[in-house]
This record gives sequence, structure tokens and C-alpha cells, in this order.
Amino acid sequence: MGQSNNKSVSGFSKLSKEDKIRWIADNFFKDPELVKKELTSFWHPNADQQKILDGFSENTLSNFVLPYGVAPNFIINGKTYCVPMVIEESSVVAAASSAAKFWSTRGGFKTEILETTKVGQVHFSWKGDIEKLRRLFPDLKGKLLEDTQHITANMRKRGGGILDVELLDMTHLEEDYYQLKASFETCDSMGANFINSNLEVFGKTLTAFMASHPDLDIQEREVTIIMAILSNYTPDCVVRASVSCRIDDLGYFEGMDAAVFADKFRKAVRIAHIDPYRATTHNKGIFNGIDAVVLATANDFRAVESCGHTYACRDGQYRSLSRCEIKDGKFEFSLEIPLAVGTVGGLTRLHPMANRSLELLGYPTAKKLMSIMASVGLAQNFAALKSLVTTGIQKGHMKMHLLNILNHMEATDEETGDAVRHFEKEIVSFSSVRDFIVAYRKGNPIPSIK
Repeated sequence: MGQSNNKSVSGFSKLSKEDKIRWIADNFFKDPELVKKELTSFWHPNADQQKILDGFSENTLSNFVLPYGVAPNFIINGKTYCVPMVIEESSVVAAASSAAKFWSTRGGFKTEILETTKVGQVHFSWKGDIEKLRRLFPDLKGKLLEDTQHITANMRKRGGGILDVELLDMTHLEEDYYQLKASFETCDSMGANFINSNLEVFGKTLTAFMASHPDLDIQEREVTIIMAILSNYTPDCVVRASVSCRIDDLGYFEGMDAAVFADKFRKAVRIAHIDPYRATTHNKGIFNGIDAVVLATANDFRAVESCGHTYACRDGQYRSLSRCEIKDGKFEFSLEIPLAVGTVGGLTRLHPMANRSLELLGYPTAKKLMSIMASVGLAQNFAALKSLVTTGIQKGHMKMHLLNILNHMEATDEETGDAVRHFEKEIVSFSSVRDFIVAYRKGNPIPSIK
């Protein structure tokens, strides 16, 4: 059929998956039959499992595959983990594994859960006497908690629930604007649906309470609910991970002794604390590790990222999430980060690989998963900074990227094997690999492998 000039469609969501694929392929691709085959080739071989995957989103056509790897040798609070990581960027898993092995002989990673509180808000407009509302608020708060008991019952049995509700006057920033700010403990659940369900009830209760209260004037009984929604900024759901050892125990690094390495490393972290340009890339490296574990366990990497970046600028300037100190001959490297994640509910058990990831980790609690993720983020940061202050980041990164370049050039197994041997001591770049392949195919001698 080929490409059509008419690319609009009515009732697309009601089409079968096969018909959706057919319409997409026929209207947007030069080789529709090839595209149809490609999209269906990534379907899960188990039809029941594919049905579950299709239910995760809307208008699903196929599955998008990312590499699923593991980083072994993570010793966290005395326990050894093999950590699942889902990421497409070269060298991330290798770097995390290298850092984990390095610190496994130096005491491993230590973590501490500082808090696990999450936040939700009801934003509303109201014209009235704030002092009057403050006097009525204890009664309103009691009614809010009462009206949500049916939602919080099971969570309260697990030790969670609604921790507190505050009334915030925001009229100095926006006319007639107020908030109900609620704090929650959601135990091993990430808790988004639980929090949002409570907040929507809060909105209805607030409206009814104000409309019927005899102490309010007629004009004060009208309240407008703007929105009721959780916040992904959870500065009170925080984990700290750290590694430490005597400077002399750090070892020797690419021509520099431990003391020189430690000083350069500390300064590199300090630069990321004072310079937002460096801090952005520095923290991106931390999330290389954290996001990979978040994805592997079917948690929300977008929420984790947005929260972490907000936390990084909580004092008004974007800064490093990690810290490094040298004191009394001791090197200490640490990371403090908010991580609102879950190990029950959501997709954690529905997604087959996410369930395997949790099994691989020993079915951790949410607190333990926070500790694992923070440790991987710290390991990733250590590995990146170690490369930056010694050999430079590109040497290791491009070595890992070599296979991608060779695949791009459609190298054979024989060409790939000889190229890997050749570039063990050579600088990897797209042009150098291309020149190698061109010379190889012409039969020219390659000194390093002949």
C-alpha cells in the first residue's frame, strides 16, 4: 500500500493491535511489510504475558527491548547482592561492577534510611478570614481522617497511613490560594494511588465541611478545589549511602599514589558542589546507576529523577548529590538522596522481569531497595570520578562502545575479534574503527594482530 497522504485516523484506540500496526505501517513507513514483521517479532512468546504487558499502557503495538544486565559483588550493610540493571549506555554496568568489587575488599557500602515520609497536596481557592479557618481546622482535620478510614485501613494494619495534615496559607504568593498538605507512610508500596485516593476524598470533605459549617459566612462557605495530587518531591524519604577506608588502603591509580588520588577526587566532588554545569553531569552519572535499578524493578524513574534533581537544588543552587571528605588520614565518600520506591503493588509483580529482579535481590523491603539503589548510584559516581581524575572518561567508555561501532559497520565475528584485540592498546574512535575495518577488508596488514 505504501505511504498515504491521509495520516489522520478516527477510533484508533478501538482497533485491534494487528489493525493498529497495519495502519501505522501503511501510512508512515516505506516498507510496510518489513515494519509489520519487526513490530510483531518483539511480542512476548507467551500470549497471556503479552496481554499483561499490553495493559501497562495505551495503543500498544509491540515491546521496546533494553539490555538487562547485572552488577555482582555489591556488599551493602554486610550482605552481598547481585544487582539487576536495565540500561542501554555503554560502560555503566561495567563501571558499577568495578566499583562494587573495589569496595567489597574495603568494607563495602553502608546505608542509613533517614526518613520514609511522602507528601500529597489539595490545592484550593477560598475567600474568607484565614484566622477563622485556622480555628476550625482541628475539626476539619478530624473529619478528613475520619472520611478516609476506609482507604487507609489496610495500610494502617501494615504500620502506615496518614501521618499528618497541615493547612498552608499561600495567599502571599497567589490570591486566595491555600493548601492542605498531607504526609503519608506507605510502607513497601510506592503509594501513588493510595495517596491520590486519599487526597481526592480530602477535596470532597473540605468542600462539604465548608459548605455546611455554621460559623462561616455565606460567602466563606464556597471553596474551589483546584487539584488534589501527590508530590514527587519527597525530601523526607531519604537514604544515605557511604564508603570509607584509610587513604593508604585506596591503592595505586594510573601513575599516582593514594594521597594524590584522594585529593584530586575530593576536589572533583567539590567542583560539582559549587559549579552547576559540572553538578548536572555529575548527578547524571549517579542516576545512570540508580535509574538502571529503578527500571529493572519497574519503579518510576521519572519520579525518582525529578525528585533527586529538585533535592539537589534545595538551597537555591543546583549541587552535587554526593560528598567527599578527607580527615585524619581517612577517605569517605557518601551520597544522600530521596528515593520514593516500592516493592509491592504497581508493576513490580506484574512485569515478569521486574518480579525476577526482586527475587534476585531477595525480595527486599522498600527500605532495602532504597539502600541498594543509593549504593549503586554511589558506586557509579565513584567509578566515573575515578576515571575522570586518572585516565579520563573516554578511554574506558569508548572501549565499551567499540562493539556498538563494529555492529554499526556490520563487522563479522572474525573482524570483531581481531578489532577487539587491536584496540586493546589503541584509542577507540568511530574513524579509527572505520579505518581498521576498511584496511582489514582490503587485506592490509594490521601490525598489532599479525
